[in-house]
Amino acid sequence: MVNYPMLDFIFNPDSIAVVGASAEEKKVGNAVLKNLINGYSGKIYPVNPSRTQILSLPCYPSVSAIPDKVDLAIIVIPAKAVAETLKDCARAGVKGVVVITAGFKEVGGDGVAREKEIVEIVRSSGMKMVGPNCLGVMNTKNKMNATFAAQLPPAGRVAFFSQSGALGVAIIDWALENNFGFSKFVSFGNKADLNETDFLEYFASDPETDVILGYIEDVVDGKRFLEVAKEVTKIKPVVLIKSGATEAGARAASSHTGALAGSDRAFTEAFRKTGIIRASGIQELFDTAEMFISRKIPKGRRLLIITNAGGPGIIAADTADSLKIKLDPMTRASIDAIAEKLPPTASLYNPVDIIGDATSERYKVVLEQATKDEAVEGICVILTPQAMTDVDQVADVVVDSARDTEKPVFAAFIGGQRVKNAVNKLKQSKIPCFSDPTVAINAYGKLIEFAELKKKKISSEIQIEVPREHIEKAKEIIQTLKSQGISEIGGEEAMQILSLYGFSFPERALAKTPMEAVAIAERIGYPVVMKVSSPHILHKTDVGGVKLNLNNERAVYNAFVEITTNVKRVMPEAYIEGVMIYEMVSGGKEVILGVSYDRTFGHMIMFGLGGIYVEVLKDVSFRIVPVTEEEAFDMINEIKASRILDGVRGEKPYDKNDIASCIKKLSRLVMDFPMIKEIDINPYMVFNNGGIGLDARIII
Repeated sequence: MVNYPMLDFIFNPDSIAVVGASAEEKKVGNAVLKNLINGYSGKIYPVNPSRTQILSLPCYPSVSAIPDKVDLAIIVIPAKAVAETLKDCARAGVKGVVVITAGFKEVGGDGVAREKEIVEIVRSSGMKMVGPNCLGVMNTKNKMNATFAAQLPPAGRVAFFSQSGALGVAIIDWALENNFGFSKFVSFGNKADLNETDFLEYFASDPETDVILGYIEDVVDGKRFLEVAKEVTKIKPVVLIKSGATEAGARAASSHTGALAGSDRAFTEAFRKTGIIRASGIQELFDTAEMFISRKIPKGRRLLIITNAGGPGIIAADTADSLKIKLDPMTRASIDAIAEKLPPTASLYNPVDIIGDATSERYKVVLEQATKDEAVEGICVILTPQAMTDVDQVADVVVDSARDTEKPVFAAFIGGQRVKNAVNKLKQSKIPCFSDPTVAINAYGKLIEFAELKKKKISSEIQIEVPREHIEKAKEIIQTLKSQGISEIGGEEAMQILSLYGFSFPERALAKTPMEAVAIAERIGYPVVMKVSSPHILHKTDVGGVKLNLNNERAVYNAFVEITTNVKRVMPEAYIEGVMIYEMVSGGKEVILGVSYDRTFGHMIMFGLGGIYVEVLKDVSFRIVPVTEEEAFDMINEIKASRILDGVRGEKPYDKNDIASCIKKLSRLVMDFPMIKEIDINPYMVFNNGGIGLDARIII
């Protein structure tokens, strides 16, 4: 992890220069300067060669002309002039720059070259740059608004970073309307230098930040992001929105695995691997952050719901059930204790319904018992403002109860004007409060998710042992094929490579004539499978190059003639080596194993059941390499059809240990040979004991 002060000059500078400061209203240089003057207490230096004074401050022709040291420069001048200004900043010993100016990579053409030039200047000088094409940075503690947004949001303990400046402006406006507090805010635009990973690292060490939120569209360095995020989430919760979830414009893929994988799937797996919580939209992002602000983490999934209205209680219970949150009742002793003090019409189990005429006294009875009950691991307090409800006093009771327990306590106060003051009381005491029980329970589900991710100790990668001579042999096969211009490896060569990493395949041999095919079939034993062998044909079925379940000499002879005739007709240019004869394997359960390559995070392993489950239902799971044993079993159990592998209707269970071993073998293979882009072992036949691959393809 990077030391905390490393980027502190961006959020806590002693002095700021505004390059492109302007006296003209409606200019960005005017808005930024005015924002700084209206809050920031450090030294402010307007820079504009055309002026000697702006907004009563002395103005300088360049940063190097400023007589004092400058920590941070905010740049709002035309794109073509930015490079020279950065050189001037470097000469003046400026530590950090925020380039708000647009007109770089995002516009294409000359903008790409301009961006490359400014990155070279910044990196060669040792400066750090936010942007270009960004909104800027904020720190509510020192009241620094180095952006062109109209106002600072309220102070709080949530840091937010955004790839989109426009979204950043909207979120700041939302925070002002909803009184949601931020510690720091940064919009990094094109992130040509500093990026999401740098700010994750910084906020993890920031003593003024408890929760980290962000909006990203992509990640610059996937491997570094994974390493850093894994460490950050051990310290603080990280909740991110990742846009671009659809696969519109998805790349063409040559294999099942490649077709089923996608960049959004890779981000989902990256977040899972690192412990990042993913939010689907802005509202969910802040609802989740609200739940994390109390910094109380549940020990388990058992939640008690207390309500004065049946309907909202049922809505909350339904939502909890859909998230597999347990609504166990309190212990018998607790139920007996509250039964004495509640009306006979109250429901004592879970939800605990204290009836519509409940006052704060009834809430207090249940809360006092719930906070000390060992069967309760979290408490949701629901209130509707009925005529006799002393709403503010209920809020006081909730605040007092929450203060006395380490269990998360949160509320859903449903209503408008009558609950407004009580809601403010709760929020001021860092008790999460929502207006909708469904939203409240969903946000609590994210808190449980974080608690479970923190508890989960991913075992260190136990490498599959592969003899050195096997690795060298695989290397030789791959290099030979590459030298021949072959990038799609099918059939025998793919099986050879995979066999060297411990995969089993059926007995097989290549026949070059019909009579040779018959002789091989007699030796292997009927029934047999026959497939064309050609370096130019990857999808053999599509060209009539596969025949199954051949039971006698005549069938094999005819199949050889038919396969070679079909292929010559459909692909006359293809070189046919012959026809492979395979032992026919049956009696197991078909699964698919594969590898795809994501441009951000690298290789991903895929697992799913074969046949309709992968073709139609796309019931598959993925993990980013390296895949540990624990992750391998999670992959197997995650798919919807996994129970089929446990054996149904009297079947014996299939060998999940063998599948997990195969997943780890694939993980090791692509770590040894990163040039592999995709692998398909489809189908892989798993039995009650062990398994065997029936076909394989590798793309390099």
